[in-house]
Amino acid sequence: MNVLWWLGLAVLALPVLWHRQRRQRIRQEPLATARFLPRADPQQLRVWRWTERLLLLVRCLLLVAVIAWLADLVLPWRRDAVLILAGTDTVWAERQIKQAGLYDASWIAVPADDPFGWLARHDREWRPDSRLLVLGNVPMPAMPPRSRHRIEVRSKAPPFASTEQRVVIVSQRAGRWRAMFAALDGPRRYKIDEVPDGTAYGAPELVIWDVPQAPPASLRAPLWWAGDQAAFPELKKAAQADGIRYADSARGRVWASGAWPPAGPDAARRLFESWQRLHYAPVPYTMPSQLIAPASSATPFQASGALRYLLTLILLGLFAVERILAHASRR
Repeated sequence: MNVLWWLGLAVLALPVLWHRQRRQRIRQEPLATARFLPRADPQQLRVWRWTERLLLLVRCLLLVAVIAWLADLVLPWRRDAVLILAGTDTVWAERQIKQAGLYDASWIAVPADDPFGWLARHDREWRPDSRLLVLGNVPMPAMPPRSRHRIEVRSKAPPFASTEQRVVIVSQRAGRWRAMFAALDGPRRYKIDEVPDGTAYGAPELVIWDVPQAPPASLRAPLWWAGDQAAFPELKKAAQADGIRYADSARGRVWASGAWPPAGPDAARRLFESWQRLHYAPVPYTMPSQLIAPASSATPFQASGALRYLLTLILLGLFAVERILAHASRR
């Protein structure tokens, strides 16, 4: 649709016609000897001539720049490039670039969450014979990426970092709750604490409140597990999903269930899986390394190209010059 704006080049005839018109006004003055001449109606001859040529040139350039801005002018100027996702290991990336023979290509940092979306928005900027190399922890897209260029993907999944999360347990059945976390194995460790103080030991990730007394107002946590629902009045009209009642409060999100604490390994496993699935955002799957062949039928996005910002600056400059010249012509 943006290409149709080029049909607006026909408006360049308007300033040309305007500037070629005769601007001089006819001024008539009576002469003393005119009374002896026969009466005749005055005749005016319209003469076409070029006037204020510099102002005409600036106005034509201004119209061309406006049409180019509306048509989203993009000139394929990029050659071979390496797209490096944010957070990629530099040593590993340089080794992959040398192996691909693209060490002299341009290196471009792209967003780590959606590199193919960024590439689709800038696909028109690359020349037809350009090669593209994507490096990093590339997330698997929902649909296979389509581009008019050859794309090589070399992915590297990040290692699982060992993390520690603080869990506060306030319950008369703390032993049963501790047994659930003691059975968990993996890079994520859980530090169990029975002191409900969120300032001295850092803010907890989870608070298990299994007593009828209300928790202190200073204690905050992203998630609460309420073993005794009497301490949380907001659970009276709470919604339910997967057998768990949930509600938002000033302290954080509160979960509650009548089957807590878990009675066995299966119940503990289901609770842990619900915790990871419902509370945390899903971790994207790393796309395997592969070579994506170019697709001639791929339609690039009509997004703002690299020249959009430059054209905006040119428009502002031409508009300022046109106003200055137009003001000077009236003097």
